Amino acid sequence: MSMKIIHPACALLFLLPFGPARGAQDKLIGGNGTLYLGGRPGHIVIIDEATEKVVGQIQMKTGTPADIELSQDKKRFYCLDMSFENVEIVDIASRQSIDTFKLSEGNKKARIFGFEADPLNRFMIIMTKTATKQPDRWEISAPTLQQYDLKEHKVMRTIPWPKGEEREFANMHFSPDGKLLYFFGDDILVYDTVDFKQVDKWELSKPIEDGFGRIDFNALDDNNEELGFFTGLFTVQDAVQNRKIMGIARVNFEKKSVDFHAIGPDNRVSFSLAPGRKMGYGLHSEIGKYEFWSFDLVNNKLDRKAEFQGRPRMALKTSSNGKVLYIWEAGNTIDLYEASTFKYMRTITLDADMTGSLHVLPGH
Repeated sequence: MSMKIIHPACALLFLLPFGPARGAQDKLIGGNGTLYLGGRPGHIVIIDEATEKVVGQIQMKTGTPADIELSQDKKRFYCLDMSFENVEIVDIASRQSIDTFKLSEGNKKARIFGFEADPLNRFMIIMTKTATKQPDRWEISAPTLQQYDLKEHKVMRTIPWPKGEEREFANMHFSPDGKLLYFFGDDILVYDTVDFKQVDKWELSKPIEDGFGRIDFNALDDNNEELGFFTGLFTVQDAVQNRKIMGIARVNFEKKSVDFHAIGPDNRVSFSLAPGRKMGYGLHSEIGKYEFWSFDLVNNKLDRKAEFQGRPRMALKTSSNGKVLYIWEAGNTIDLYEASTFKYMRTITLDADMTGSLHVLPGH
């Protein structure tokens, strides 16, 4: 059963006198791309961005997707189901599920808590924890990093943890050519993807300049990013005032450089990079106070911020033309706001609750 939810801003329309309506040709839309997002009870919803209508779905074989990651070539989705056991691969062009795998077998359940796909779609690096059922108990293994061959459907090797230190979460990123794998931690450790041995180290734990604290990765969004770079919000510890400062930074992995510009005290703000990389948008969310933030990435400064009537749980994505902001998660509605003014425009209502990730792909 679906329920139609009227946004509070829409309710005001019933109190206003009728006037000339904005013509259909003047209606602001997010572009001519396609929105993909996970949905219950086990599919990926496909929404045409121009018409804002559901135009299809991709039926999953492993159930409802909890996480959907886009491949670097933007031709595949790698999906993890709600049990954290099954990985399913979707071909975007044909809108078909093309492969599945899991590592659980017998009395062992292997759950996946982090993964990164090789840019050439040959293998995946996955972080697993295994629960083995014994007659009187469950035995939980230590976190393990493994390389999984997508063609042969088998584990190729177990990868030693950087510095021999086990982690509960694995934050990894491949170089554009797939030859290097970056492990994020206090420092960034660089491994080759042939023998998975450390070949370099980027000491982020050291200050980027004298008198400055270390820089920490904060909110990132690389869907509209140039390969080999990260643009987003980072924090730096002010060693003099003993406080954290938030700033806009652009990271060049090949040159191991960070261009950081402070914008003010640290705030919990998400980040979504707009197409063209000239603007970024974020959400500051706390009970009773929800704010849009926009960032001028050309001049590296806070553009503006404004309060709005948000949701207790929400996420933000930028449209394919950068003119519309999508507020989604959780529930069955996507609210549309004008990026230049933060004004509410309208709501897309789905027939089922959404899950996983929202991906906006231009020209699909």
